[in-house]
Formats: sequence, C-alpha cells, structure tokens
Amino acid sequence: MKEQRPLRIAIVAGEESGDLLGADLIRELEKQAGRKVELVGVGGRHLEGLGLKSLFSSGEIALMGISAILRDLPRLIRRIGQTAAAIVAAKPDCLITIDSPDFSLRVAKKVRSGDTSIPIVHYVCPSVWAWRQGRAAAMRPYVDRILCILPFEVGELERLGGPAGTYVGHRLTQDAGVRLAAAEQDQPRDMSDGNTRTLLLLPGSRRGEVNRLLEPFGETVNELRARGHKLRLVLPTVPHVAPTIAKSTQNWDQKPEIVTEPDAKWQAFAEADAALIASGTVSLELALSGVPMISCYKLDPVIRPVAPLLLKIWSASLPNLIADRAIVPEFYDRFVRPGILARQVEALLIDGGMRDWQKAGFAEVRRRMATDRPAGAIGAEAVLNMIQ
Repeated sequence: MKEQRPLRIAIVAGEESGDLLGADLIRELEKQAGRKVELVGVGGRHLEGLGLKSLFSSGEIALMGISAILRDLPRLIRRIGQTAAAIVAAKPDCLITIDSPDFSLRVAKKVRSGDTSIPIVHYVCPSVWAWRQGRAAAMRPYVDRILCILPFEVGELERLGGPAGTYVGHRLTQDAGVRLAAAEQDQPRDMSDGNTRTLLLLPGSRRGEVNRLLEPFGETVNELRARGHKLRLVLPTVPHVAPTIAKSTQNWDQKPEIVTEPDAKWQAFAEADAALIASGTVSLELALSGVPMISCYKLDPVIRPVAPLLLKIWSASLPNLIADRAIVPEFYDRFVRPGILARQVEALLIDGGMRDWQKAGFAEVRRRMATDRPAGAIGAEAVLNMIQ
C-alpha cells in the first residue's frame, strides 16, 4: 500500500498562548489524519518542538496595544509580506492563523490574493463582538472558517455577517491547574471574622498594565488593612514582569508573595479567598477556578479618548459575557479608586450575597463552556473538513 504524503500545514502564531493552541491542534491533526504533518510559517517553542522552523522569532509579532503596533509598523509590514510569500511558495494543504489578528489576518489576506486554492482557518475569533464590528464581514473573503473559543462567538459571527464559526471550547476548561484550583474552591472554607484571608493581586502581564494598576492596588491593600483585615497577599505574574513588580512593591507596608511558576500560581488560585485583577483572560481563569474577583483596567492613553466610540459591549469581563449577566464588578480608568475597590473586595472576604452570587455565576460559566472533547480535537476535525 502506498504511503500517504504528509499533510503540509502553514501556521502563524505570535503569542505564547497561540503557540500552545497551535501545538495542541497539530498533534490532534496528526492523530485524526493518520499522517505526519509538515509545518511552515511562524511559531514559538511549542510548535518548533513539533518540527516547525519558524521564519523568524514569534516574539516579533506578539505585540499588544495601539502604541506598540504603531511604533513597529514598518517592520511588521515587512514581516507580513515575507510570511505570506513563504506560505504561498510552500503550497500548503491549509493555512491556520492563530490569534494576533493585526498580524495574522493581514498574512491571511495576502495569501488568499496569492493563491485562492489554499483553505484558510483562523483560530481564536477576533473581538468583533466588542469593537470594530465591521471586521467580521471584512474577513469573509479571505477566511473560510473561524475556530471560536467562547460559546457566544459563533452566533455573533453569523449576526455580523462574518465567516462561519465552530465552537471548539477553551483549553482552560481542560487545564489541570484550573481543575485543581476548582476542586479546592468547591470545598467549604472557614470565613470567620479575624482569620487571615488570601488575596490575589493580578495587575496584568504587560508592563504598561502593571505600571498603571500597581499603585491603586497597593492603596487598596492599605485601605483593607486599615479596616481591620488580616491579609496574605499573593501576586502571580510572568517572569519578564516580575522584576518590575518587585521594584514597584519594595516600599509597600506589606509586600506580596511574587510567584512565577505555574504550579505555584494554581496553588495560589486554590487557596485564594478573593482576587483584585486587571481585566483580561485571567478573569476566565479565575471564574473557571471559582475565585471571587473584582476587575479593573486603565486604558492605553492613546486609545482612551476614542474607546467609548469603539466599544460595543455592555461588559468587558469574559465571565459576564459568557453567563450573560453581571457576575464580576468592573471599574475602569478614573473609577479605579482604592476606597471603592477595598469595600468591594471586603464584600467577597465574608460569607454573603455577593460572594454567593459570583460562585453561582461561575458554575453557569463552566456549564456554558463545556464541550464533549478537548478544543484541539474539535478544531482538528474542522480543519480536516476544510482540507477534504
């Protein structure tokens, strides 16, 4: 019997999270197709471990914020052209772009112009439901399928005239750390007055976020201590931001425990009584883990003046959007005030209605996000359907 040729998959993944999603997807593709997969494109260490020889460092396209993109625009334009040309030349069976839409979707558009026969799948729906809704219809000529990680996104793509979507689920729902933390959070805990409470501080994973939020977070902690609360402070972060945080908190009256290892982070989630966070994906991690939280954000100064004109959603908190009700309180820009934050956190540090409301909401989030198979398996099936 003649051996089938390998599947040739072009892939573009910038962020570490996208690289992980891509690696899960490629492993499942090999398993379901029963064929080896050859990779071409851009990715990080996880995809390189599966044989990808990245055209350049994926860190070059892992940019966030308008300011960062504008600053590096000439180089990004060159990299977009280089990536698209290499993919068209490789004649892959499919192109899979993952997240980083300001880069990857521009590559997809150029690839479609260069070779209309290549199926194109984008993994992680751009936030068209939140802002720039016209992007949904604009993607349709050059994206054939979108793999969605949030359950409401398939319907939003249809409503906005975008490409067809497939809900594959979120890898966090299968994450061992999340499950460990959730099992511990589901156990009864002593919330008696006078006991030390564990408070997580999560000011973001990017230096700009951290610099804008650490000061009000520190003042919130001072307010809570002045109101008589005994606190254990734990601050999970990523290694490249840890030195910034250590320097910024060195003069705090009570310094937080800074943890960077994943196992230590999930253990902190398991032990936490509440969390004060920067709005983002961490809100979903905490919701799936069952940790009550207060969400904050201070916008990039460049985008702040136009944000009210662009945003089209009633909430920026993922747990709220998924459950379709206000579970997590949110405070933005000038409303990030220590006095109100302290009193909101305080309500989560005691047994009561606000804590119970969040816990019930998080159970609804888990129910709505559940899938019968891992995201990589569902996504691989959708990709193979495109190829065949």
